[in-house]
Amino acid sequence: MADQDPVFNIQRVYLKEASLEQPNSPAILLEQEQPALEINLGVNAENIAEGLFEVSVTATVQTRIGERTVFLAECRQAGIFEIRNVADEQMGQVIGVACPQIVYPYLRSNVADLIQRAGFPPVHLAEINFQAMYEQQQANQAEAPAATQ
Repeated sequence: MADQDPVFNIQRVYLKEASLEQPNSPAILLEQEQPALEINLGVNAENIAEGLFEVSVTATVQTRIGERTVFLAECRQAGIFEIRNVADEQMGQVIGVACPQIVYPYLRSNVADLIQRAGFPPVHLAEINFQAMYEQQQANQAEAPAATQ
């Protein structure tokens, strides 16, 4: 029966993508106005092999003064997870909640570091309740088919 026990292993956590643009530098850096900050997060999961999943969390951080961009930073932190012998009804929770919770602290650190290395004060991403985010996504998906009927 041991071969039917649930398996959850972290194979690797890595920075998959990072970019930072300052399209209006250096002129915009002389502005005295405080920039507006916008942060967007996304979670993606892909089955890459039997029992192996890549789960990534992406953060896009943009600051603007008026319509002009001060900087635009995007980071995607990913992890490869071995997940086996988990019931189908629990798999969504594991991939949509447990895996992003493991990857997200690395993303937060990389975003703050990238922005600081560009010469700006670091942006510290807030803690995320991935359980609530997952439940909201599930509710939205349940409503979508009903809206199209």
